[in-house]
Amino acid sequence: MNRLILLSILLLIIASCATTRSGSVIESGEASWYGPGFHGKQTANGETYNQDALTAAHRTLPFNTVVRVVNRNNGKSVDVRINDRGPYARGRIIDLSREAARRIDMIDSGIAPVRLILVRSEQPLRTRGPGNIRQEEFTIQLGSFNRRSDAESYAKQIRNSRVVSARVDENRVYRVYYGRYRSTGEASRDLNRLERNGHQGYVRQVQN
Repeated sequence: MNRLILLSILLLIIASCATTRSGSVIESGEASWYGPGFHGKQTANGETYNQDALTAAHRTLPFNTVVRVVNRNNGKSVDVRINDRGPYARGRIIDLSREAARRIDMIDSGIAPVRLILVRSEQPLRTRGPGNIRQEEFTIQLGSFNRRSDAESYAKQIRNSRVVSARVDENRVYRVYYGRYRSTGEASRDLNRLERNGHQGYVRQVQN
């Protein structure tokens, strides 16, 4: 009996963290769009934002994931690549470039109910139950260095910090991070403590 219960629990865990396949509906909600005020500025993955390209911002999908956005009001759709983070307005699930919004006829309305369908992803996209994308996760960035040795030297001053390399504008940088959190509130509490000890930083979202 105990073995049967354990097997049932294991199957439930596997099902709740299933890999999402191409063509699956991964999320439904409200879309918005952003344009002129951000054109030419840097996106969260280090690219330059181009309002005329078919890109979008999403809070948790891995960068370079391509999703089909279907406007539920008119059935029009467009494929976009995720290269930025957002939107952070309550109830909205994706922020489209101006051109993407134009293609599904939502420029004038500004917002529209949409359905997101996975086209492709460079890494397995896991969900916690049908249609629920992995939860947001946050960390504290304490520094960014051009040399790994400098980053590691600084990280040694802060117990449990870590060094992660990243590429920005064709250059390799080394960032010092501290902690992983389920909310910005949790992260902010530790950031306040670190700042009292002389370490400046800011809360940022962990990239999937």
